[in-house]
Amino acid sequence: MKKICFVIMGFGKKTDPTLGKTFDLDKTYHNIIKPAVLASGYECVRGDEVQESGLIDRSMYGLLIYSDLVIADITTFNPNAIYELGIRHAAKPFSTIVMKEKDGTIPFDINHNKTFTYSHMGEDISATEASRCQEALTNLILSVEKSQEVDSPLFQHIQSVKPYILPEEEYIHLIQELAEKEKVLFALVQQAKFHMSKNNFEEAIKCWKKASEKVENDSYFIQQLALCTYKNKNVSEKLALNDALTIINKLEPDGRTTNDPETLGITGAIYKRFWLLDKSEMEYLDRAIKYYNKGFTINSDYYTGENYALCLDLKSEHIQDEHEKIYCKVEARKTREKIIEIIDKLKEDEDFLIRSDLNWIYASLANCYLSLNNEEEFEKYEKLFLEKAKADWEIETYNKSKQQILNLK
Repeated sequence: MKKICFVIMGFGKKTDPTLGKTFDLDKTYHNIIKPAVLASGYECVRGDEVQESGLIDRSMYGLLIYSDLVIADITTFNPNAIYELGIRHAAKPFSTIVMKEKDGTIPFDINHNKTFTYSHMGEDISATEASRCQEALTNLILSVEKSQEVDSPLFQHIQSVKPYILPEEEYIHLIQELAEKEKVLFALVQQAKFHMSKNNFEEAIKCWKKASEKVENDSYFIQQLALCTYKNKNVSEKLALNDALTIINKLEPDGRTTNDPETLGITGAIYKRFWLLDKSEMEYLDRAIKYYNKGFTINSDYYTGENYALCLDLKSEHIQDEHEKIYCKVEARKTREKIIEIIDKLKEDEDFLIRSDLNWIYASLANCYLSLNNEEEFEKYEKLFLEKAKADWEIETYNKSKQQILNLK
């Protein structure tokens, strides 16, 4: 039977609670971990993709105990990943690799363990970094396999402890079950993304719902489900917005510790759309401003910042207080200037031009320059956005914001 590497990590986009930075963990898995594992001669099984719910079931315990190798990526401190790493350390003395994004801190004492680090841009990993990490991780896997050096803190400090042995027959049965679950979930996610690219949000909703049922309370699936729900044009817009709000509220956007820009951005977008349906209800616009501002303030996120500025401009046109009008306009201008500064810093990265969110960066720059009356830069970045746009709904979203800005002039 082929050697098994069990990968412990989150999936989709997750936000680091201390950095306030969002990482696409799927990029880590597909661009670094899986290629290195396969190159080392192991079968690769990813933990969070094979769970039927948010609970750790017997299959997971079996893999944690029996797998020839476990790789635990603790980037963003996924609670299940941390817990599963502890189980592995308690079950097996060697063949466990811990890895994380280089900027993240470790909030508890596993610093004595060797940790494999990598650089992540948030939305993507550069081709150079992916290549470096694949080679380095492959070499580390082969080294760990050969040396069988004790890496578990438990077995390092209490050498009389004996590892638990799981019968091979039971383990083989678990592997067969998990292989099917992984394929099903991966297929659902890919299918959902395909439907979104074709503007078929009704079908995408079905896929995200099924994925959410398989992995309960996963923020990425909930965010995508909420996004597709409010973009679905096959139901009344007000009903779609109400449904989307119910979905995104599962992630507690009002929570004091909520710093995920995707959650805050989607919540802001829902309230902004509510206001566009009924402009007499200024509370909707104020709430949109609140969520967009929170996302921008905490994360310096260009998307929430751009929408924060636009909502301030919209508010300035619908209020009577002259002092507040001036404040909204000045704050909107300052925000756009800051967004341009933020993106200028991003451009300094040698891998800027291969970022997966480059289309949205160009869209934000185009709208910022349009608002700031810089026609030349606006035309430049609008052209770049249209060249990079991946789906019709992305162009539609951009054009709506652009038209709102033009209406304010």
